[in-house]
Amino acid sequence: MTLPDTTPPPAPTDAVAWVRVLARYREPSTTRSLWELAATLVPFVALWALAWLSLSVSLWLALAIAVVNGLFLVRLFCIQHDCGHASFFKSRRAQDWVGRCVGVLTLTPYDVWRRTHSLHHARHGNLDQRGIGDILTLTVAEYRARGWGGRLAYRLYRNPVVLFVLGPSWLFLLQNRLPLGLMTAGARYWVSAMGTNAAIAGGLGAIVWLGGLMPVVAIFLPTSIVAGSLGVWLFYVQHQFETTHWSKEDDWQVHDAALQGSSHYVLPQPLQWLSANIGIHHVHHLYSRVPFYRLPEILRDHKELAEAQRLTPLQSLRSVGLKLWDEQRGRLMSFAEAKRLYGAA
Repeated sequence: MTLPDTTPPPAPTDAVAWVRVLARYREPSTTRSLWELAATLVPFVALWALAWLSLSVSLWLALAIAVVNGLFLVRLFCIQHDCGHASFFKSRRAQDWVGRCVGVLTLTPYDVWRRTHSLHHARHGNLDQRGIGDILTLTVAEYRARGWGGRLAYRLYRNPVVLFVLGPSWLFLLQNRLPLGLMTAGARYWVSAMGTNAAIAGGLGAIVWLGGLMPVVAIFLPTSIVAGSLGVWLFYVQHQFETTHWSKEDDWQVHDAALQGSSHYVLPQPLQWLSANIGIHHVHHLYSRVPFYRLPEILRDHKELAEAQRLTPLQSLRSVGLKLWDEQRGRLMSFAEAKRLYGAA
C-alpha cells in the first residue's frame, strides 16, 4: 500500500508567491477581535481612572501610571491600524466605526490616516514616490546636492530628539488636527478631522469640568506623548534598518519592497502583545489583510519568514545612526560613513 505524501510544499521563492500563501490567513474572527479590543480598552480606561484617583495621593504616582498607559494607547492605535486595513472585522462598516472611535483616543482622524497610510503601503520603497505617510529619507546624492541650509534642515529632522520626542508630539497633538496633504482631496477628510477634533474637545472639556486642568496635564498629555513617541519609534525601526529596500520606479516592485523593506522586530512577548505583533512587519506589508493576532501563526508555520529581516531591540538602536540611502551599495548608512566614502559635501 502506498502511504500518502505528507511532505510540506516547498517554500515560495519570491514575494509574489508568498502573497498566495498568506491569503490563507486573512479571515478575522469576530469573537477574537472583540476580545482583543476589550483586553486593550478595559485596561486603558482602568489605568486612566487609577491615575486620576492617584492625583489625590501623589502627582508622581499618577504620572507613572499615565506613562504605563501609553503602552495600551499604542495597542489601541494598532487596532485602529488593523481597522484601516479592513482586517479586524468581517464587516467594513463595523471596523470603520471602531477605527473612528479609537481615533479619538489616539488623536488620529481615522479616514485621513487610512488614506495616507494606504499611500505608504502602495509606495513603500519607491524612491520616486516619497513624501506621504513615511519618514523622509534622502539618498547620499540628494543630500550632497543640497546647500548647507538644506543639509542642516535634514540633519535636524533626523535628529533623535526631533524624530522621537518633538516630532511625535507635533504630529499627534497638532498636525493631526488638520487633513494636511489631503486639503483638496474631498470633504470626507475634513469631516474626519473636524469630527475627531470635536470629540477630543468634548472629552477634554468634560475632564476639565470634572477635575480641572491637572488630569489633562498629568495624565492625558503624558499618555499621548509617550504613546506617540513609542509609535513613531516602532514605525521607524520597521523601515529604517541597514539592509532595507529602496529602488527607483523602473526597478521597483511592490511585493519585493514590502518583504525586503520591512523588518521583523523581535520583541519580548509582553512588548509583542502590547504592540499587537506590529513588529512582524514584513509579513504585514506583504499581506496587510491578515489580522494582527494571526501573524504569529504565519511565523510558526513558515520558518523562512520567521528568520527573515530579524531585528533585535539591541540591533535596532544602531538604526538611529543610519540617515542616508546609498544607491550604489543598496543600504542605509550614517553621515560619517557617507563622508568617509564620498568625501565632504
